[in-house]
Amino acid sequence: MNKSNRDLLVMFKQDLMTPQAMEHEVSLLHDMLFTVERLDNFVQAHEIIDLNKYKIITRAVAIKNIIRQQKEKPFVFLNNKN
Repeated sequence: MNKSNRDLLVMFKQDLMTPQAMEHEVSLLHDMLFTVERLDNFVQAHEIIDLNKYKIITRAVAIKNIIRQQKEKPFVFLNNKN
């Protein structure tokens, strides 16, 4: 798996962790974030509220197309379903 460049601030409660244990924890955190940040998982957790057309868009293909657009439209919002 290709590790992306990201800045993480990780605070550990234990003072006695070895550098290898810290690196292992950060690696597990990266793996979890890599899975969560996939576009398919992102689309499942969000919907588009389009106030121009008075619509709520929940179809995955439509959400992907809107997210990939270079120019943002006014009054079109990305809403987390949680």
